[in-house]
Amino acid sequence: MTLIHEIISLYILILFIAAALSWFPASSSSGGLAQTQRIFGALTEPVLRPLRQILPRPRAGGVPIDFSVLVAILLLYFINRVI
Repeated sequence: MTLIHEIISLYILILFIAAALSWFPASSSSGGLAQTQRIFGALTEPVLRPLRQILPRPRAGGVPIDFSVLVAILLLYFINRVI
């Protein structure tokens, strides 16, 4: 069970990093930041995409707010505590 807990904890960390990276605009599509964002996007999209389809996207000042990362982290944390 410890391995499963570690994997879930690592994925929660990956979600945090991906969310933090989304706050920084990449200056070019071939730069290191853009490549890092693509890697983290590829790792997190399989979990976040279904959540984004289910969750409403409220607007704040005309900008949609994405709560899918928060919901995914909470779900994974709950799953990690239950198992």
